[in-house]
Amino acid sequence: MKNKTLIGTLLVCVFLANAMVPVFSADTLLATDFTAESFSKTIDFFDYARAYALLHGMNAPPDDWHAYMYMNYVNTTGLKLLYAGLTNVSFGGAGALTIPMQTFMMYYKTNNRSRDVLLAETFLMLLAFNETGSSIYSGSPDRNDTLWASFSLGFDFSVFNASLPALNSKTEIIPLSHSDDKLHWTWGMRYTNLTAIWWRTWVLPNNHTFNSSPVAIATYDELTFSYNLTIDPDAHTATLTENHVIGRIRELVVFWEWLIIPLFNRYNSTGCYGTFGNYVSNETVYDFIEHNQIKMSIVNFQTSILADHETVSRTPSGQNVTDTDVSVSDSNVTTFADDGEKIFDASFGTKQNYKLFNYTADPTETEYSTYDSTARTSQIGGFAQNTGLFQHHINLMKFLPLLVVSMYPGLYARAKETISNMSRANYFYLIGYPEYSGFRVEHDPTFTAYLAASAAPVAPPNWGGVIVIGVIATIIVGAAVVLVKRRKPKQLSQSLQPPAPPQPPTS
Repeated sequence: MKNKTLIGTLLVCVFLANAMVPVFSADTLLATDFTAESFSKTIDFFDYARAYALLHGMNAPPDDWHAYMYMNYVNTTGLKLLYAGLTNVSFGGAGALTIPMQTFMMYYKTNNRSRDVLLAETFLMLLAFNETGSSIYSGSPDRNDTLWASFSLGFDFSVFNASLPALNSKTEIIPLSHSDDKLHWTWGMRYTNLTAIWWRTWVLPNNHTFNSSPVAIATYDELTFSYNLTIDPDAHTATLTENHVIGRIRELVVFWEWLIIPLFNRYNSTGCYGTFGNYVSNETVYDFIEHNQIKMSIVNFQTSILADHETVSRTPSGQNVTDTDVSVSDSNVTTFADDGEKIFDASFGTKQNYKLFNYTADPTETEYSTYDSTARTSQIGGFAQNTGLFQHHINLMKFLPLLVVSMYPGLYARAKETISNMSRANYFYLIGYPEYSGFRVEHDPTFTAYLAASAAPVAPPNWGGVIVIGVIATIIVGAAVVLVKRRKPKQLSQSLQPPAPPQPPTS
């Protein structure tokens, strides 16, 4: 308990030391923007939430909350797609947090019965795992594995020790572009030189979750999201390929004790170094991750809404995947209306292979090996109940229903029940990368919407004013990953042993 209190105090000091919030030149977003065929802007999401709340007599976010977002919009052939990527967010006087948060939202009418669909797909986080002797799903993180949740935060740890990572994260946008016929669109966002904090995380059999205090930090090259949208009016489909690039971990700091100052071992590509920069061993960060058999995964979730029907998501064999653990590695999950009309596909089998770039063998990262990823849906509670870990995302999500009004007012009531609540997702899914070692990973799952295509841009209702339309339903994304049990320096190079069944932490 004493150590936890000290850690909390130290982190507060670091947070206050970074109290300067970056100032961005935010673009102005109007409801009339959404009558256009496309736009690309950077906005302060909370500014627009405040403007909407003021116009409609609703509770607004505090004046000192800011969330700068890169937003792209495509409105053509019966489809409206809105993408939002978070640059940084700040709540009150404390520092801005660099949290890679990504989402896309689609609005369209179904192909067969012209029903209005609102669908949101959100990248939640990166999750590292070490499989144990009692693992339930090979190559995929489950509650019997050792789990580490990873998030990028705006703390400058160098205030404690010059050997610790400084806050030098950058955000780069990949501009929105299109083909001559405007049926192929590309865009994206890249976070570089990210500093991440890792927490040891448990999921109990009843899906209750809890976390340890932070036990490691790391700097990794990048976390990149690039998107390719292809619209086929003849087939009445819109296919979105979302490419993930998890950059190699460049530096990993593992805390083994917190006293007046934190005591740690620091791993990079040249070896292992102690708290005061002293050489400890030639074990590199990649050796450390390999020796401890740490693997990587990503966590996403999907939510869909119809105005007068419920939706259900199933495997090709007909199994309902909502709040259920189901392997879909070489398959897909299809979302239907409750009367059987198909509205959306998430395909994992078509892009099952991922690329792994071995930096140790090839520092240029031009050559790669391919491996099979794993994919499965999961129970929702193990993530949605972790309000401590996702507090900042919940602060963002609770304002999301305000954004649906201009996208399609008829779905606003349903959106209030679902879009802002992870526990109401159609399903969560986890993509696992069993071969990892801290190297660069590239992978691109595919999503397909079935729509009633038309030739002209879809104009939203004329609500006027500064109504934000957008979904940042982005519940977090973390950084890349690896948390380790606290050990003395001489123990850090040993392989992790299968742990005993997790127990709640003592006070």
